[in-house]
Amino acid sequence: PGHVQLLPPQNVTLLSKDFAMIVTWAPGEGSPPGVTYTVRYESQDRLDKWMKVPHCKNIPRSFCNLTCALSNFYVKVRARVKAVWGRSQSPWVKSQFKDYYSDVELAPPVLSLDVRDSSIRVSASFPLPTCVENLTWKYDLNLWEAGSEDKKKYEGYFRKDTVTINTTALRGNYCFSARALYESISLKHSEFSQPVCVLLNHKG
Repeated sequence: PGHVQLLPPQNVTLLSKDFAMIVTWAPGEGSPPGVTYTVRYESQDRLDKWMKVPHCKNIPRSFCNLTCALSNFYVKVRARVKAVWGRSQSPWVKSQFKDYYSDVELAPPVLSLDVRDSSIRVSASFPLPTCVENLTWKYDLNLWEAGSEDKKKYEGYFRKDTVTINTTALRGNYCFSARALYESISLKHSEFSQPVCVLLNHKG
């Protein structure tokens, strides 16, 4: 043991998914069991300064969530990954550059409904990494009667806002769906969430 020719990881890719920046890779060909990986990143404002990512040093899995390791969400970054096995190390392999701010992909919010006597209160929660909590996330909400194409839209609510809807005039099965919004270089939005439906003012 000691010096085996360790092939580098393949397909090192920086993905932006569900509010997070994640680097993924595939094991190099013929990787021995027990191989681990170490990740670093550099940002375009400090090229050739590869920053360590403490929670992604000698890890057995083939992905690393970089979101909260990044020092700046408005600068492009790229990652590099190497394989480590015993005393052998593979060459580093780099990903492409990406920046969180303009490349972030959003997941649909999760809706919670609080039905009162004559109103319903709707709030949306997002699966956000803690470090991006204070960016200005918003959401749009749609309301419609089940089976109808006619949607009432409530647009541009801030993430922590609750939308209160007067339901006095609503009778029957009503559905709610929302999408997350983020104003970066262009307006980005997630898919709409799966509809959540409730019976309102149901007598009997």
